[in-house]
Amino acid sequence: MNPAAAAAGEWYRPASLADALAIRASAGGAVVAIAGCTDLMVGWNAGGRRLPSVLDLSALPELGAIEVGPDAVTIGAAVCCARIAAHPAIAGRLPMLASSARQTGSIAIQNRATLGGNIMNASPAADNPPVLLAYGSQVTLASVRGSRTLDYAAFHTGYKRTLAEPDELLVSVTLPYPAPGASSHYRKVGTRRAQAISKVALAALIETTDGAEDRGRQVRDARFGFASAGPVPLAAPALSAAIRDRPFSKIDRALVEHALASDLSPIDDIRSTAAYRRQVAVNLVMAALAEAWQAPERARPL
Repeated sequence: MNPAAAAAGEWYRPASLADALAIRASAGGAVVAIAGCTDLMVGWNAGGRRLPSVLDLSALPELGAIEVGPDAVTIGAAVCCARIAAHPAIAGRLPMLASSARQTGSIAIQNRATLGGNIMNASPAADNPPVLLAYGSQVTLASVRGSRTLDYAAFHTGYKRTLAEPDELLVSVTLPYPAPGASSHYRKVGTRRAQAISKVALAALIETTDGAEDRGRQVRDARFGFASAGPVPLAAPALSAAIRDRPFSKIDRALVEHALASDLSPIDDIRSTAAYRRQVAVNLVMAALAEAWQAPERARPL
């Protein structure tokens, strides 16, 4: 196949990853990879554009597995949100991902939308990427040249842009289990409780020192992920650095506001204002910290 042929509106549905990679390699960016298509189809319809040639990945067994390991769960890129939300190991060890999957559109959307599509569509408002950031996930890409695994925190390079090359496909996402006792907090703020695009969303994973609820207890480590707070799904490295190894009694709203001022870059748009988003982001972080201090979650065994 050549790019000219791929641009003619063809529909390719390979039965193996090797065949899919061969099509991808020969067509490059002229063929669009799809699985659930819940974002792309909306965009094509709204824009009135002609349907491009597509590479349908929904039949590939290599992209449809959930592998539960001793240290991590690896999820195929074409696994839908409904399967993720219902999986017992994910619900038990990675509860934020189960929660974000349950809040990805309607039930009908959750039955179609895939984790890989949520990543590769590269929307800064997507529901699951903040969780992947907070869990310290890795993504694996493949092409006919081989495969490579990247830290998800570095994957999004700009609005609707990623590190994926034109001949690559996202194969899987690996999420390590949090440390025992880590507190997880996922909250999506939208116009409605369901089926709304977030104004701001936060995923937070906070590890604390052992010990009782005395004033010396502190944050050992913390990772965050935000949606709708910048051009890409955002981690908050300045916030993590500001509170790491700091007693809870020394963490206040001013500290969080100062750190997030450099981490976030929200905009005014149809859903909200930048000022509102900054305020809500601080509120969400303070709530996550309070939850971590008051009732540290204990990871349940598989």
